[in-house]
Amino acid sequence: MFTSQGPTVRELAVQALSSVERGYDLLSPKFDQTPFRTPDRMLDAVEEALAQREGSFGAGLDVCCGTGAGLGMLRRLCRGRVTGVDLSAGMLAEAARAHPDERVDLVRADALALPPELADSYDLAVSFGAFGHFLPAERPALFAGVHTALRPGGLFAFPIGAPIPPASPVWWAVAGFDAAMRVRNAVWRPPFVMYYRTFPLGGVRADLRAAGFTVETAPLEPFGRRPDGTPRWRLLLARKPA
Repeated sequence: MFTSQGPTVRELAVQALSSVERGYDLLSPKFDQTPFRTPDRMLDAVEEALAQREGSFGAGLDVCCGTGAGLGMLRRLCRGRVTGVDLSAGMLAEAARAHPDERVDLVRADALALPPELADSYDLAVSFGAFGHFLPAERPALFAGVHTALRPGGLFAFPIGAPIPPASPVWWAVAGFDAAMRVRNAVWRPPFVMYYRTFPLGGVRADLRAAGFTVETAPLEPFGRRPDGTPRWRLLLARKPA
């Protein structure tokens, strides 16, 4: 939940009525005190799974790095340089304060149009908590950009949750949020793209394969399994062929 140091309701309302870039610029000083920051438990689970399966990597890329929650993980997994890319200058400023490491580069850029100088530069790319900012029609461009940034044999890894059953109160909460955002974007400009139910495993897997990746998943066991035995969270592993 929000802490006493987190944003006020008014500040969240102003953010929600801004563009994505401006909204995160406004929220950035207090972002890490919100529930929107990727939990350390998730970062630790992904790091452990990657270390067990792959060992270490060369250079690493965090796509939509925000305030840098995933950069520490990349620094531990990668022997070479680590790069964080984000659209928000405010979020990058917070990431720079959190990671004053000469091995960390921070680049302001749109994830749908990664700078050409990043091409063929990375052995591992990750992303956490950002995919709700991309409409389904934008996924091919997003995945193609990451594919270009990776070296042959490079890996794009990110967690993806199991579908929420409609009987769950959480399903109704996220459905209500998505509906409210669609109404907001229909009547207010600039749009603020943030949806929770636009990133299903089947469609994501198909778009990754179309972008040239081979795709597999691995269970993130620290989060347990659903009553039917399927993982609550998986690590999606998309590899650029060598």
